[in-house]
Amino acid sequence: MSSTPSRSVFTDAIKLSKDTGGPVAKGDVILDVKDLTVRFWVGQEWFTAVENMSYQLRAGEVLAIVGESGSGKTQSSMSLLGLLPPTGRATGSADLKGTELVGMSIQELREVRGNEISVIFQEPMTALNPVYTVGFQIVETLRTHYLINPGAAKERAIDLMRMVEIPDPEDSFNKFPHQLSGGQRQRIMIAQALACEPKLLIADEPTTALDVTVQAEILKLMRQLRERVSAGIILITHDMGVVADMADRIIVMKDGRVVEHGSSDEIFNHPQHPYTQQLLASVPHLAEHVESTEFDTPPRTVIEAEGTPVPLNEPLSDAAPALLMEDVAIVYPKQGRRAEFRAAEHINLRVEQGEVVGLVGESGSGKTTIGRAAVALLPVREGRLTVAGHDITNASMKELKPFRKTVGIVFQDPGSSLNPRLPVGESIGEPLLLHEGLKGADLSRRVEDLLDSVHLPRSMRNRYPHELSGGQRQRIGIARSLALNPKLLIADEPTSALDVSVQARVLKLFKELQEQYGFACLFISHDLAVVEQVSTRIAVMHRGHLVEVGDTLDIVTRPQHPYTQRLLSAVPVPDPAEQRKRRELRDAIIEREHLVS
Repeated sequence: MSSTPSRSVFTDAIKLSKDTGGPVAKGDVILDVKDLTVRFWVGQEWFTAVENMSYQLRAGEVLAIVGESGSGKTQSSMSLLGLLPPTGRATGSADLKGTELVGMSIQELREVRGNEISVIFQEPMTALNPVYTVGFQIVETLRTHYLINPGAAKERAIDLMRMVEIPDPEDSFNKFPHQLSGGQRQRIMIAQALACEPKLLIADEPTTALDVTVQAEILKLMRQLRERVSAGIILITHDMGVVADMADRIIVMKDGRVVEHGSSDEIFNHPQHPYTQQLLASVPHLAEHVESTEFDTPPRTVIEAEGTPVPLNEPLSDAAPALLMEDVAIVYPKQGRRAEFRAAEHINLRVEQGEVVGLVGESGSGKTTIGRAAVALLPVREGRLTVAGHDITNASMKELKPFRKTVGIVFQDPGSSLNPRLPVGESIGEPLLLHEGLKGADLSRRVEDLLDSVHLPRSMRNRYPHELSGGQRQRIGIARSLALNPKLLIADEPTSALDVSVQARVLKLFKELQEQYGFACLFISHDLAVVEQVSTRIAVMHRGHLVEVGDTLDIVTRPQHPYTQRLLSAVPVPDPAEQRKRRELRDAIIEREHLVS
C-alpha cells in the first residue's frame, strides 16, 4: 500500500471548530520568546530551572535545544503549554502568532494544546493511554478540535497512520499501545501530534532509545512532514547526531541558561563556548574513514541466507571461553492463543576470557534474548550453551545457583531493576549477602569499595534509586553486577538513555573496570559508535540470526552483509555536511534493496 496519504488529510474539507488565524507561510515568525524564566518552589525557596531565555522560531524551521539532563531544555518548552507541575511558575513572554502563551488560563490552553501546539513526548508508552486503542486516541484528538463525525474521524485517523507509514493501518487502528513496537508507538505519537496540523511541534527526545534504523526512519518522516505542513519544530535532544541531521539553528543550554545560540554550521564547526566544545567532544564517533566508505571491499565469510550457522572467525584457544554458544536456538513457548516464537536460532558465538564482544541489531532482532540466555534467565531449546567452561544447557535451578556467581548483568533501565524500597547500598550488597554470606563490617567495607570503583561517594549508599540521576543509577547497576567479581558480564544497552556527556563518563568507567577486573563482556547495544569504543569484535543480529561476525575495525569499515551496511549508514554523525552524505548513501542502499526484492 502506498505511503502517500489521501488528500483529505491536508485539505480544509473538514471544518474546524476553532479560528485558525489564517495560513502560515514558510519563513514567517510563529513563536517569539522573550526573557522566559521558569522557577520551582523547592524546600521553602524558589529554584530557577530556566533563566531569561529568548529566541524566535519560523515556520518550516527546526530549532534544536540541546544540553544535559537538568539543563532546563524540556521545562522551557513545557512551560509554553502550561505543563509545568503545580510547584512551577513561568514568567516572561511567549508570543504564538499574536497569542500570549505565558499566563494563559487552563480553558484557553485547552484550545491551544494539540491544536496550535503539539508535543511528541519522549516515551510514547507512558504518553499513550494503555486502555484505549491507538486509533481511538487519534480520533479523540480530532473530535476534540474538529466538527467531524466518527466515521470521517476514523478515515482521517487511518490517513494519518498511513502518512507516518504504520503497516496495515486499518488493522493497527484497533491495536493497543503494548501491541506495537517502540518505533510504531513513536509514529502513532507523531500522527496524533499532527492530527490538527499545528503551527508548532515540540519533539521532546523523539528518538531516545530507538534503534538507529528506526531513528533514521523517524527523522526522515519528520523532515518530510516539516515540508508538508510548514510547522515550526522545537527539537529537544542530547543526541548531537540527530541535531546534525535535523536542525537549522541550535540553542545550547547549561544550568538553565543559554550559553550559545547559532546556526547548525556555526555550532558544529565553530563552537565558541567551552561547554559546547565539551558536549561535542563527548559524542562517540565511528572511525573517520567509515563515514565515506562505499561498502564495496572484497567479501569475507558472512551469512547470506538465514538459517546457516556463522563460522567462528578466530581459532579456538586452549583456555575455556567465557561464553560459547554452539548452534543455539531460543524459543518462547506458546501462551494462550499466542503461537510459539523462535526468537533466535543457529547462534554460534564465542567470547574469550577478558574479551569484550559487541552485539548489535534492531529491537526484536534477539539481542537481549541472547544476553538473558547467557545468564540462564531464558532456557535454550537447541544447541549447547557453555559459560566459563560449564555446560548450562539443561542445568536445573539447584545447579544454577553456584553458576550465578560467575555471571553479572547490567540492565538497560537501572531505575526499574533496582528495588525502589531499598537504599542503593543494600542493593549492591545483596549478592554478597546471598552468595558469600557477608554481614556487618565486612559487607559494609565491600560495598564502599564497590562505590569507590564506580567513582561514587560512599555517602550515596544510603540514598534510594529515585534520589539519583540516570548516570548515577547506571553506575550503581554496574557496581552491583561486579559485586561477585564475575567472569562474564552481560551489559544490556547500559548507555542508551544517557546524555552524551554522562554516557562518555560511563563508557570510560566501564573500560577502566574491565581492565581492572578482567571480566569478559557481551556488550549489547543498538549504537554502533558506542560498541566500537569498547569491543574488540562485533556480532550483528537480524531477525533472530547472526548475519555477520568479525573484528570491530572490519565490521565498521568493511561491512559485507546488506543489513550491516544499512545499520552503519543509519548511524547519525555530528557533522551536518557529512550527515547529508550518509543520508544519501542510506537512501541509495535501501533503494538498491527494493530493486533486488
